[in-house]
Amino acid sequence: MDLVDIARWQFGITTVFHYLFVPLTIGLTALVAVMETAWLRTRNPEWLRLTKFFGKLMLVNFAIGVVTGIVQEFQFGMNWSDYSRFVGDVFGAPLAIEALLAFFLESTFLGLWIFGWDRLPRPLHAACLWIVHLGTLASSWFILAANSWMQHPVGYRYDQETGRAELTDFAAVMFNKVQLATFPHVILAAYMTAAVFVLGICGWLYVRRAADRGLYRKGIRLGAVVAVIGFAGVAISGDVQGKIMTEVQPMKMAAAEALYETSDSCAPFSVLTIGTPDGKEEKFAITVPCVLSFLGTGSFEGRVEGINDLREQYAATYGQDPGASYYSPDDFTPIIPVTYWTFRWMMGLGAAATLGAVVLLWLTRGGRTPAFRWFGAVALSLPVMALLANSAGWIFTEMGRQPWVVFGLMTTRNAVSPGISETEAWISLLALTSLYGFLAVIEVGLLRRIVRKGAEPFQEPPDPSLRSPDTSEDDRPLTFAY
Repeated sequence: MDLVDIARWQFGITTVFHYLFVPLTIGLTALVAVMETAWLRTRNPEWLRLTKFFGKLMLVNFAIGVVTGIVQEFQFGMNWSDYSRFVGDVFGAPLAIEALLAFFLESTFLGLWIFGWDRLPRPLHAACLWIVHLGTLASSWFILAANSWMQHPVGYRYDQETGRAELTDFAAVMFNKVQLATFPHVILAAYMTAAVFVLGICGWLYVRRAADRGLYRKGIRLGAVVAVIGFAGVAISGDVQGKIMTEVQPMKMAAAEALYETSDSCAPFSVLTIGTPDGKEEKFAITVPCVLSFLGTGSFEGRVEGINDLREQYAATYGQDPGASYYSPDDFTPIIPVTYWTFRWMMGLGAAATLGAVVLLWLTRGGRTPAFRWFGAVALSLPVMALLANSAGWIFTEMGRQPWVVFGLMTTRNAVSPGISETEAWISLLALTSLYGFLAVIEVGLLRRIVRKGAEPFQEPPDPSLRSPDTSEDDRPLTFAY
């Protein structure tokens, strides 16, 4: 591997690992807030027990996610300094706002939620977690706006003297049409992922804790309903996203379907395509007529461009740039097998997780309490499938854009740091991969310990609004709730 390959592997490994925590953090903040709100409204102790139980899991996930996310910032200066220099003016504003507003909002109110069980009025305590969730949504918006600019650059001008993209329209970057489709798709996928996480853990404990089956049945039902609704939203937003992708990144859509020849009308959807190992030619395919035209254009007669024609177009458009590193038509094509299969893993695993949620929802209908031996195993498999679907989706999104790091403006090869050696890159890759492996062991160990212990017995927290006035309480330190 050359320097670019090493840098890409490092960024891919650390980013995919970090993204395992992102959807869970977004979704769990919402679901735990729902549980606490349900307890406030019903005073049913089971909802408080679920709030405390999944609150612990949420905090572990949040903490590891923050640690792994910090590395992402350093990588831009370590291995991708030319990229950082090129996009710095555009990315500076949204990422600064994300750090100063969204992250501080999350961390401040999460701290109040952790330490404020016996100090804050109950409605205000629950509101703190809702604010944390709003912070995660705001953080997601600004980060996805930056990523959407990489997919479809808008609101900038190119300064030839400095070789940098300069921001000219902040609103255009924030409301990029790719962003408007990507944000709901990612957030709804996060809700679905967190929902099957709740469903899976409650399903596993449901089989092993007969005395608390009513408690865990509530978690199963809540997780299953949110998962089904979330998947429906993911499918709808994904359809919109696919049409925008066909418009702004036609090569990505063609690669996702292994469509080699342009179809002026009635482009087929690939159920299974087998090509040459280099991804340059189709050998065998099972297709459904006209479905790709509808997915890509909204019409069964829509025109969808194929890989071969797009190769020639991209080479003619971008290959004459004296600053470009790519001149052959083949260099403007992503790795077809990776793009093709990650697209299917994303859809297939997400659909399978949702189907499992539907099955468990049906088995627990009408107050039923099934106790099949396989119930827990099926339940635990669902969050694994959802997390893998999220990872596959991001791999597809980033790999399908190749060879561009910023579509049409900067290739990945031109974005790598010029002053770093292959030895330094290898040391960085091995060190970070080892560190992330160590963090994975810690994460799994902590989650396993909390899950095996199950929900704590009910212990109602003190209500500050009912406490008699006592001036000595004013200086009482906040108590760590977990």
